[in-house]
This record gives sequence, C-alpha cells and structure tokens, in this order.
Amino acid sequence: MNKFFLTICLTLSVACVSSGQALDRKQSPTDRKEEATRIEFEYKLLATNRTSTMQKEMNEAAAAGYKFVEVVSGQTAFGGSEALVIMARKRDDDHRARYEYKLLATTKTGTMQKELQEAGDAGFEHRGQSVFKSEVMVILERDKDTKPTLWDYKLLATNKTSTMQKEVMEATAAGFQFVGFSTGSTFFGGNEVVTIMRRPRQ
Repeated sequence: MNKFFLTICLTLSVACVSSGQALDRKQSPTDRKEEATRIEFEYKLLATNRTSTMQKEMNEAAAAGYKFVEVVSGQTAFGGSEALVIMARKRDDDHRARYEYKLLATTKTGTMQKELQEAGDAGFEHRGQSVFKSEVMVILERDKDTKPTLWDYKLLATNKTSTMQKEVMEATAAGFQFVGFSTGSTFFGGNEVVTIMRRPRQ
C-alpha cells in the first residue's frame, strides 16, 4: 500500500514539474509575432539609367556591408529603361566593407574582352550580366578578405544558337567553364546571345 501511494506521489510530482516547465516555455502573442516577423536580411534596390552611376552606387552600398545578389535591365515604371541591381546584407552582421565592385559596359566585343580580362587580372570575378541600352553590362566582384583566384576570360557573341553551341564546346575543350549569358539587342550584332566563360589561370 505504501509503495502504491509513493508511486502516485512521484507521478504527480513529475507531472507538476513538467506542467511548470511547459508554462515557462509559453510565449506571449507579442513574442510569437516578433519571432515570426524576425528579419534575417536587409535588401537594397539600386536603379539607374546610367551604368557609370550604378558602379558608384554599388560600391557605396558595399561600404555599408551589402553584397551583390542579382542584376536585370529593361523598361520600368520607375524611369523608363533602367538597370536594376539587388544587394543584401545580414541584419545582425558587423556590416563592414568586404566587397568591391566593377561594372563594365560597352558596345564592342573587343573592348569588353579586354576590360573583362584586365578586371580578372586585378582579382575581380564575374557575378552577373545583362544587356542594357544596346550595351553588354557585366558586374564583377572582389573579396577583400580572401586571396583572389585569377581567371582567363572569354566572351562569345553570336545571333545563331548553332554557332554559339559550337563556340561554347570549343572553349570548353580548351578548359573554359560557363559563368553567364544574356540575350538582347546589342551593337555587337543585333539580337544576340552573349556568353562569358572562364578558366583558372595556369
């Protein structure tokens, strides 16, 4: 009988402790709402109709801890034909200036190839591209905290997909890897596919 009574008491004690812990873990409606709406990232949208302005604004955002995410271009209700860039940073980070950006924009394939390679030699890496106002626009990034990987870049531009397939496979055979492409009306040759490839510097 005493054993039975002791068992009941222990069971009730455990139940009370468990119930108390559960009450401690309960959150108020305000706490639950704050947890549900907690923001992990902060975003910045940059929009301009001048590529030279975009590079300046990207580096100003980078100085505040933002990092490039995506680029697009086209007609907007904001201001006609614009280049749009999204950048992001973690809300709880120290927001130090870790990244540096370079934006290349030209209507000549020879010029783009030359400038792309010069940026690669300086430690910048391809991050995104688009066609804006008949120019091919390329965004490159350099991480100040790491030793840069040097790359050889190759730009391919054609208005025939069969030709692009052939040129991409030839570049692949030479050790190049695909990093990005865009389509649009360019001064390179009208409506074109522009592909950028790279390979590690030997």
